Amino acid sequence: MTADETTPPAPAPACAAPGQAQRDARRIDAWSIAWMFLALAIWGWFAFLMLADYGPESGSGAMCRGPLVGPPSESVLCRSELRQWPALLGILALAVMATVVAAATTVYARLLSRLARRDGPGARPQG
Repeated sequence: MTADETTPPAPAPACAAPGQAQRDARRIDAWSIAWMFLALAIWGWFAFLMLADYGPESGSGAMCRGPLVGPPSESVLCRSELRQWPALLGILALAVMATVVAAATTVYARLLSRLARRDGPGARPQG
């Protein structure tokens, strides 16, 4: 046996890992902010479609009422594909998925940040 075979492999430098972990945490945090803005935009779009009046102007305002504001109009002019319930439920599903992804990436970014701080240069050994 030679000396190379009996020596354990050298561990990776400890100072390289925390810097990489901090960069990863900042990158994931930026993605979580982007997902939050996307989720807010989809929720705003959903609220607009549910509450805003639309269609041609008639007298005091728009002829067609939003699905949550008033009774649906039977006019042919008020048949908007985006104001029908299947489309609205699809937009709601998109908003919920974007919100869940935003929450998950936020939690993951905070976890990475805490782990990077704990493993930093002044960290105390555990145990």
